[in-house]
Amino acid sequence: MKSPLPAILYLLPSPLGGDEVQSVLPELNLQIIRRLRRFIVEDVRSARRFLRKAGVEGPLDDELFLLLNEHTRDEEIPELLTPLRQGMDTGLMSEAGLPCVADPGHRVVQEAHRLNIRVTPLTGPSSLMLALMASGLNGQSFHFHGYLPVKPAERKAYLKKLEKEVQASGATQIFIETPYRNGRMLEDILTTVHPATMLCIATDLTLPGESIKTLTIAEWKGKKPGPDKRNTVFLLGR
Repeated sequence: MKSPLPAILYLLPSPLGGDEVQSVLPELNLQIIRRLRRFIVEDVRSARRFLRKAGVEGPLDDELFLLLNEHTRDEEIPELLTPLRQGMDTGLMSEAGLPCVADPGHRVVQEAHRLNIRVTPLTGPSSLMLALMASGLNGQSFHFHGYLPVKPAERKAYLKKLEKEVQASGATQIFIETPYRNGRMLEDILTTVHPATMLCIATDLTLPGESIKTLTIAEWKGKKPGPDKRNTVFLLGR
């Protein structure tokens, strides 16, 4: 087997929100971030803000950033790895949390492996794992579904499917929603899922307004929680 190329693709976690970069990222991450001169990012403006909070000094010119988002075509992916092929360590970051988890970064990592480029993931916050840890639901067997269907009828049918998986296997079912649709998602959960099923709502994880609560669907109906317009992870279990 050929030796890996000398450059490293670092997978750089970012905070889930707020300004407290140093409180959620290890010092090793910050040291690596401060010496990198190429970054693959979803949005240049938010990437600049994060790098400043991480202590990066000096100009953050456009040439430091390579753009990767849902509009990036497959044939453009190899070009993003050009700095690595030239021997330059590069950081891949998500808008929030871990790269490649509910995030387009996996396409770059897949190409890096094909090119025999070393990939090094760094430690950082994951809203999915934090929510699962704090939910009290089954952490031995779980399934992440990403975003559920947008159309109400399809979403309700999918929730019924998740409920059947919970009852059949006991595996925790994890999903997320665009914050402005949280209210509609919650309403569909409460009107579709069996009253005895457990629901955890984990909102604004690691932030000052963090809220994590697990109750039965029947108990949630009495409380009418409101995670509207805040980043939220939903978990179903038993």
